[in-house]
Amino acid sequence: MLIREEQINTLVEALPYLRDFKGKTVVVKYGGNAMLNDEIKNKVLQDIVFLRCAGLRPVVVHGGGPEITAMLQKAGKKTQFVSGLRVTDAESVELAEMVLVGKINTDLVVRLNLLGGRAVGLNGKDANLVQAKKHLADVYENGEVNLVDIGYVGNVEKINTELINILLDNDFIPVIAPTGVGVNGETYNINADSVAGEIAGALKAEKLLVLTDVRGIYSDYRDENSFISTLTFEKAQELIIRGNIDGGMIPKVKACITALSGGAHKTHIIDGREPHTILMEIFSDSGVGTEVVKE
Repeated sequence: MLIREEQINTLVEALPYLRDFKGKTVVVKYGGNAMLNDEIKNKVLQDIVFLRCAGLRPVVVHGGGPEITAMLQKAGKKTQFVSGLRVTDAESVELAEMVLVGKINTDLVVRLNLLGGRAVGLNGKDANLVQAKKHLADVYENGEVNLVDIGYVGNVEKINTELINILLDNDFIPVIAPTGVGVNGETYNINADSVAGEIAGALKAEKLLVLTDVRGIYSDYRDENSFISTLTFEKAQELIIRGNIDGGMIPKVKACITALSGGAHKTHIIDGREPHTILMEIFSDSGVGTEVVKE
């Protein structure tokens, strides 16, 4: 089979990025509906293995919202969200941990290993990887912020980067479930976007890529024609306060802000439903999603 000129051009375009990003850490936050379709899931995981084979150091932080919701429904529990975060009581956090750690994390590790990766599953309790405390959700109403207690939902207090770096230095792919551990050993369910942002910042990652179910950020979430390809995190904060960014996109944008504030170089919000968007965002000139930068 002859290689087409278009394929050659794609490889040539990727060359400077392959050179510049070799040895750099890339954090991928994987979640949403892209996790529910096996065909899309395999393409996402192929991209992650490709990054490792190309000499980058990928770290995966996964969510599991739809599957947690399904588990809670089976248990007869209703799901409520405040500012894009799940309200979580004591029973719900146990069920969430079962889904995130026992099911989703294990499944992703197995799939990555079958594709040729060397994946290792982790959660926040492993070596106190993600130390956490109770989170109070901030709700914007009429330009004011109100704090709301939403149960066993945590804020990241500290990331233990030592364990992650040991794995990366030995060519493993860390796959991290977004649970945290409190001072008394209690489990906190933490929004996966938030964990990914904290980890990207703590690792001073070259990039944080947040996979979602839309093209990227819109200046008006109700209007697809208002897509933004690049914006500063100051502008992103302004859009949140003004209500132009809403619901589940809020923690994703906040994750970008957290990562950049912590020392990550660039952040990207991309559509995880489209095939190979990770590779297109990293190794092409134009990219495919919204790039959030510090300046």
